[in-house]
This record gives sequence, structure tokens and C-alpha cells, in this order.
Amino acid sequence: MHTMKQDIIERINLLAQEGDPFLFVVNFQGDDAFIQKLSDIDPQECLYDFEGMSNVVRQVEPPFPSEVQWEVDAPSYASYEKSFDIVKNNMLMGNSYLANLTCKVPVRCNLSLHDIFLHAKGKYKLLLRGHEEENRHFVCFSPETFVKVKGGRVYSYPMKGTLDASLPQAEEMLMADAKEAAEHATIVDLIRNDLSRVAEDVRVDKYRYVDVLHTNKGDILQTSSEISGRLSRNYQAHIGDMLAAQLPAGSITGAPKNKTVAIIEEAEGYDRGFYTGIMGIYDRGELNSAVMIRFVEQHGDGLSFKAGGGITSKSDCRKEYDEVLQKIYLPFE
Repeated sequence: MHTMKQDIIERINLLAQEGDPFLFVVNFQGDDAFIQKLSDIDPQECLYDFEGMSNVVRQVEPPFPSEVQWEVDAPSYASYEKSFDIVKNNMLMGNSYLANLTCKVPVRCNLSLHDIFLHAKGKYKLLLRGHEEENRHFVCFSPETFVKVKGGRVYSYPMKGTLDASLPQAEEMLMADAKEAAEHATIVDLIRNDLSRVAEDVRVDKYRYVDVLHTNKGDILQTSSEISGRLSRNYQAHIGDMLAAQLPAGSITGAPKNKTVAIIEEAEGYDRGFYTGIMGIYDRGELNSAVMIRFVEQHGDGLSFKAGGGITSKSDCRKEYDEVLQKIYLPFE
């Protein structure tokens, strides 16, 4: 099971107690992190924009090339099917009943990561310019909130269920899909469990509502829920512990979490790195954070887009493969 390293937990706890606003970025494994006070962040190293809280100096955005190149080297269906079968066979044996299977897909684009960051539309955006060999050179434009803390309550917004918005009666189709509904119910139950580890009065405030996401390939629909709980009075001294208790995020692992993490690591065969980790800002008792999905990474021989989706016993391999490809997009209107 991936757990956040103790020194990362303690660093977050300490900064939260000191009171200065800070940014944290933690990888999927929980053993690597970029943590800085907002006042100390060098924009040449890191740019962020979390629902308008940003260190981007507002200037005239550089113009797009006359045509944006976006080419996806889709994984072979046979390769995806092999990974899918590992997950599905474990489900048939009762080892998991929901797993988030992801893959690393080469892409070609005539925009820099900086250009993508500036032009991308997204609730949570991050550009980290670090060592490629440490998986620290990437841009993320995530639509998915991890947890928020406001007014002494912690809120989570798991996002699970996707459909092409251009299909006839797309919203009705998505809401009526038995596989998507079962997947979403499982994640909501898992997140309620996770929040109960750090909060009282845990409840589902809003169940399975639809968001519209804009992409360079057209709009897609995704379903989310809102779950919340009441934190203890001294929660500000334990922000790192609270975050660690929720990791890795349920929506990008599965259930039961421990066993499913081992299954997806076998099936995926690559290092997620910071993809599906978390990023957030803590500021005087309030926290806003995201799951790092929708993720483009720079490495020596080009760019990769990391994407995935939830698998259940009712999943169809071809449909899941198509959903992964649908999520490989740039969020430009």
C-alpha cells in the first residue's frame, strides 16, 4: 500500500501550524513531494492556478500556432486488453470490485508545456519544471477536486463516469448506465470510509451530478458527488496526517484499496510518478486540493499523456479502451 512518507507529513503539518500559505504536490507513491511557501515559489520552476488562486502574472497570452498539432500514438488494443484481463481476472477471483486502470500514451504537440498551461481551461492547473528523470517535468489541468477544508469541515468530490457529450441524450444515457452507476456508488462508499478516518458526521451532501468538460475534441460529461465531514477542533495541526489518511485517492485506485493498488501496479507496468498524486494549497485553516489527472509529461524522447478509467466486473474492454482515448485531450475551447 502506498502511504505518504513521514517526513512529508511532518513538513505539511509544520507549515500549516506556521500559518503562511503553501503549495504541496505529492506523487502517487507518496514518497516524493514538492512543498513550498507561496512566497518562496519561483515562477520559473512552478506555475499554479487553483480556481483563480495563482502566481501567473497576467500578460497577453502568446498566440497559438496557426494550427495546433495534437497526435496520439494510441496503445495497441492487444496491449490494453492484456492489462484489462489482469484486472478482470482478479475481479473474478474476488480480489477487487473496482480498479482504475491507466496507461502512458506517447503524444506529439507543437506547443510547449508552458503554452499548454497558459491556454488550458481547468479548475486546477500546475506546471512543474524539474528533472525529467525524476518525473518532475509536467503540466496538469485537473477537473477533479481531491479534498477541500472550509469552516471546519472537510469535503471530497469523487469524479467517476464519463461520456461523449455530443451523443443524443448523452446525459440521460450516462445517468442510466448501470456499470457507471455501480462504479460511482462504490467510489462514494469508499470516500465516505476514508473521510470517516479523520472526521465526524460524514454525509453525502450531493449525489451523482453532471459536469461538462470542454476539450479540443469536443465536450465530455462526467459525474461527481459531494461528501463531507466535521474535523476536530485542532485539525490545523494535523493537515499532513489528514491528507495521508485519504491517500492514495480512491477514485484513481479502487476498492478494496490495498489489494487493488497491487493489482493495478501489475497490470499497468509503468511508474505513475506524480500522475494521480495530489496537489493543493493550504491557507490559514482552509485547503483546496486536486487529484492530478489530465496530465502531460515531458521526457527525453518527447511527451506522454497519462490517462485511465474505472474497471468493474461489468466492464467491456473495447468500451474502456475507447474511454481512455477520449480522455487524451487538451482542454481548449
